[in-house]
Amino acid sequence: MSGYYYYYYSGCQDQCDAHYLDACSLCRKSLHNSDIFMYRGNTPFCSKECREEQIEIDEAREKNRRSGRSLRKSDAQNSATNKTVRTGTVAVA
Repeated sequence: MSGYYYYYYSGCQDQCDAHYLDACSLCRKSLHNSDIFMYRGNTPFCSKECREEQIEIDEAREKNRRSGRSLRKSDAQNSATNKTVRTGTVAVA
């Protein structure tokens, strides 16, 4: 196996550019030496307030996405039932 090199991740956080636990995901405040409030498994926040604000933002997006999807379905159903098909001969000179 000459020519092949094997590397493994050794947790080289001092060599990595930015770690996801360095700053709050919402306000970008530093998280060093402070409590960290997590959301959805791997999203860090500096306070309960920032976390709650993100939860509200996500819920609003989900609500808009769901309502947008239902509107599109109803629009598609309405447009399909209201379509007029014209048949005939067209002559172009």
